[in-house]
This record gives sequence, C-alpha cells and structure tokens, in this order.
Amino acid sequence: MSESKSTRQLRLVDELVETAKRLGIEVRREKILREIGYRARGGICRLRDQDLVILDREQQPAEQLDVLAEVLRGRDVEQMYLSPAARRVLQPGPETT
Repeated sequence: MSESKSTRQLRLVDELVETAKRLGIEVRREKILREIGYRARGGICRLRDQDLVILDREQQPAEQLDVLAEVLRGRDVEQMYLSPAARRVLQPGPETT
C-alpha cells in the first residue's frame, strides 16, 4: 500500500519544522483568522530577537511546505541531514513532492 501524497507532504512539513528548530527558528502552528477578501498565508517574522515562523494550521500541507521552503531556502542546511524529498523541496524552482 502506497503512502498518499497528503501524508507524504505532512511528513515533509514535520521534517522541515524540525529543521527550522535546529536552526534556532521557532515554529508555531496557529489558526490565522481570515476576513472576506483577505488571504493570510503565514511566514517568518522577528519577535523579541527570535525568528518565528507562523504556519496556518488550517492550510493544506502543500501550502505549509511552500511557506517553510521559502523560509529555509538560503539558510545553511548543507551540513544537516535532510531526506532527499526535503532537499528537493528546498531547491529553487517548481516543487516536486
């Protein structure tokens, strides 16, 4: 039985959250309130000298992956173990998950 795409993406989200934490970036999964005509996405900010990533817990895993990949691209993760799938997500260009 093969793993569904959504399940694979959730595992990648968890792996990238752990990677962010190892880099000293706090990650919070919050419910981001929306209003008509306003689309909140989540992302990185700085709070009291600490990098913080807010993920909308109600977003699809693919959208959460996009947010995390955007945050982690350009960070020094070369010496960290990442699965081949996670490394592909962090490559610039079209995502292949």
